Amino acid sequence: MRVLLAGGGTAGHTSPLLATADALRRLDPTTEITCLGTPRGLENKVVPAAGYPLELIPPVPLPRRPNADLARVPSRLRGAVKATHEVIDRVRPDVVVGYGGYVSMPAYLAARKRGLPLVIHEQNALPGLANKVGSRIAQRVAVSFPDTPLKRAEYVGLPLRRMISQLDRAALRSEARAFFGLDPDLPTLVVTGGSLGAWKLNRAVSRASAALGAGGVQVLHVIGARGTEDPEWVAPADTGTPYVVLPFVDRMDYALAAADLMVCRGGASSVVEAAATGVPAIFVPLAHGNGEQALNARAVADAGGALVADEAGFTADYVADTVPGLLADPQRLAAMSAAAKGLVPSDADERLARIVAEAAAR
Repeated sequence: MRVLLAGGGTAGHTSPLLATADALRRLDPTTEITCLGTPRGLENKVVPAAGYPLELIPPVPLPRRPNADLARVPSRLRGAVKATHEVIDRVRPDVVVGYGGYVSMPAYLAARKRGLPLVIHEQNALPGLANKVGSRIAQRVAVSFPDTPLKRAEYVGLPLRRMISQLDRAALRSEARAFFGLDPDLPTLVVTGGSLGAWKLNRAVSRASAALGAGGVQVLHVIGARGTEDPEWVAPADTGTPYVVLPFVDRMDYALAAADLMVCRGGASSVVEAAATGVPAIFVPLAHGNGEQALNARAVADAGGALVADEAGFTADYVADTVPGLLADPQRLAAMSAAAKGLVPSDADERLARIVAEAAAR
């Protein structure tokens, strides 16, 4: 079986793509997998590192509202579809799988033109434009959250790599904290705003560093690839309590194992990874966009596994007033962890792999 997996840009697309690729190889070790991305995305780093071949096509950004870029979309899309046809002719896949985003729309149109089976996976509770279009022509439509508004949607969950879905946080905690240079015993806050970083989160937490240190809270702060480009970034105070700042973390399993509490956005990967591993979280959904991050976080928060903070209200004062007290309450943290852990399927990677295999067999 030959499979073309189309997805890129951020970890929100690349993480489930790689989890599916691994599951397909476990299902049938002879499966030939090729990934499709663009030159500007995280896939250029993580896909080759995972051992999978990567083909690149021109990106086709889809503006959320009318502007000058909207007029350029048709010509860009034609060029990207042509480039995808060339990839398909070389790779000769039996099935195309798309995860939404810039790279998927050309893949969906090229698959339809070539008469290839198409499977799509939507990560968010509210689908994006590419997957709204793709769902109309796909043979199978898989989603991460129940009640996602796509026709013929099958709820499978979000594919997670085995290092996350089978993580034993307690067993790995000491090793993980040593890996990041953290104290093995102090209550630990992990902050991440995604692969590029979230300036709003970075500012609030770093400016609360004195209060966190005074409360005995150590921090692993993943500021993102563009974190230091923020003109308002303030380096954390030197309190004597560990505060580790990194641009990127390759071992997300270690970050989750080290955490007693996580602060992050409401992207599907962040929400599902925290819930699946039982990490209590404070989700800070993006204020702009189509509202998918708030929807992603709602189920976990409603179950008692997380708090949701409005972006405008997520300030240094909020962090100082909320985080030390929460980390000083192990019973509440344990209850949040238990509430979150049973909410999401742990075998979504295998479920999606079987769907892909069934589509290819037809």
